[in-house]
Amino acid sequence: TGSCLCGGVTFRVSGDLRPVVACHCQQCRKTSGHYVAASRTKNAGLELLADATLSWFRSSDKAERGFCNRCGGNLFWRVIGSDSISIMAGMLDAPTGLKMASHIYVADAGDYYDINDGLPAYPAGD
Repeated sequence: TGSCLCGGVTFRVSGDLRPVVACHCQQCRKTSGHYVAASRTKNAGLELLADATLSWFRSSDKAERGFCNRCGGNLFWRVIGSDSISIMAGMLDAPTGLKMASHIYVADAGDYYDINDGLPAYPAGD
C-alpha cells in the first residue's frame, strides 16, 4: 500500500515491484527537489483506492507524472501508452522489501552530492 503525504491519493499494489532505481535526470530533480527513487509495476497491478487529488502533468512528449494537487506529493511516472508505471519509493508504506539496484542519468546529477554507494551507475538510461 501507499499514499501521498495528505492521504488524498492512496493505492494498493499487487504483483511484482521492480527493485528501486534512482534517476538523476534534470526533470526528476526538478519535480522532487533532489533525485527520484522509484520502483515499477504493471498498470494492472496498481489499484487506486482514493484519487480525488491526483493530477497528471505531461512532462515531455512521451511521459507524464502523477502528483497530489493538495500536498504536492510526487507519486507516479509513466510513459504514455506503456503497460507499466513507476511509483516513487517513498510513497510506499513500509516494509517494502525493496532494495536500491542502480542509478540512471548520472551525467545529469546535481553538483552538490556524490554517488558512491557502489551500485551500477549509468550516464543515461539503463
